Amino acid sequence: MPEETTSIDYVMEAASGPHFSGLRLDGLLSSPPASLSSSPAQRSSASASGLSPLAADSNFPKQPFVIGVSGGTASGKTTVCDMIIQQLHDHRVVLVNQDSFYRGLTPEESERVHEYNFDHPEAFDTEQLLDCIQKLKSGQSYQVPIYDFKIHRRCSDSFRQVNASDVIILEGILIFHDQRVRNMMNMKIFVDTDADVRLARRIRRDTVERGRDINSVLEQYAKFVKPAFDDFVLPSKKYADVIIPRGGDNHVAIDLIVQHIQTKLGQHNLCKIYPNVYVIQSTFQIRGMHTLIRDTDISKHDFVFYSDRLIRLVVEHGLGHLPFTEKQVVTPTGSAYTGVDFCKKLCGVSIIRSGESMENAMRACCKGIKIGKILIHRDGDNGKQLIYEKLPKDISERHVLLLDPVLATGNSANQAIELLIQKGVPESHIIFLNLISAPEGIHCVCKRFPSLKIVTSEIDVELNEEFRVIPGLGEFGDRYFGTDD
Repeated sequence: MPEETTSIDYVMEAASGPHFSGLRLDGLLSSPPASLSSSPAQRSSASASGLSPLAADSNFPKQPFVIGVSGGTASGKTTVCDMIIQQLHDHRVVLVNQDSFYRGLTPEESERVHEYNFDHPEAFDTEQLLDCIQKLKSGQSYQVPIYDFKIHRRCSDSFRQVNASDVIILEGILIFHDQRVRNMMNMKIFVDTDADVRLARRIRRDTVERGRDINSVLEQYAKFVKPAFDDFVLPSKKYADVIIPRGGDNHVAIDLIVQHIQTKLGQHNLCKIYPNVYVIQSTFQIRGMHTLIRDTDISKHDFVFYSDRLIRLVVEHGLGHLPFTEKQVVTPTGSAYTGVDFCKKLCGVSIIRSGESMENAMRACCKGIKIGKILIHRDGDNGKQLIYEKLPKDISERHVLLLDPVLATGNSANQAIELLIQKGVPESHIIFLNLISAPEGIHCVCKRFPSLKIVTSEIDVELNEEFRVIPGLGEFGDRYFGTDD
């Protein structure tokens, strides 16, 4: 035992000299393979894919929820991923490991494998990883390469078939290093584990699973693994949305993460992009009412009746986003009941004329509420010409529910919101209520006003060439007020 301890100490001390952050100790980087080069258009497409407007189009596959899991070597990343997969058993989940995308060593590099830094970003084929993620997000399957850690090459005749899934988990020590990869993630998790624990796990894994001797493991750790952690892995921790101390032992953190993922999986794609967009939970009742009001053959009486029912649900949901204060009352039984008090400073603002159809529901929900009006010319100027406005004098002190049953291009909405802000209303105090919304309108409003909230009952597919919402429900104001003849 003393001789073995001396040997280990010697290896660690000898290897703890000057380290190099480059891929090779001699600083010579071989020229990147052709797969590492990409056109500006391809790079732009990759970086923007996480926010593509096409994500909202039902003609495209439903966008999967992409999770990145990073952390130091042997920190417990795989254990965390396995626990997430087990708890998401009702969904299709696929794990993509960054280690599968190691570049195979050339014969010259293989001869000097002890000088090769496997923990440097350039050791990975990031372009192929990006291609894999893009194809999986677009609903295509992908053949992930299989890397042999004993010969440090990819298996040329075998691949792992990965199919499109509801959840894609990307796992690797440097998975947060490249911004293009980070931009594709909906959630970034960093597994934070004590360095001594990680080293012990690394020794056990590399000696048992990868057939290496303990001296080479310690030498590589001191020369490459620890310096790379300090230079590349630890700095990427700042990009994490969630940091999990103790890795797989932290069941509370993993349970909370799984609950968040399950909530996001039930949301529309645009709600994943814009957290300020809320779609009321769909039920057969809501779908049935949408079916009725979208039917071109429905009578005016039924159209108004079912539209009012839907509008009432949207208004009630919107009211739920207002601030509340705790209040205690005494019940008829003499018992104390702790509840909440409604927001007192509130008003509605309808965008004439369709927005006026939502005023009755507003008055039914909020007794004595003040309602202002804004008229914007929609045709010929992209909804940018303000014609008329009549608003409460103290509107700057109130929370505002902005009413318009259809959000199409978003131009009129932006003009109305801009007016409210000019009147002193904080952007975060505005809640925009719609029956239906087009993806283009949501993009238009949310990019300009990220602090307001949008509440709608359904997000439709797109706008057509005439800027009408598809499938939509036609000219809502004319159908509601009976002027469509």
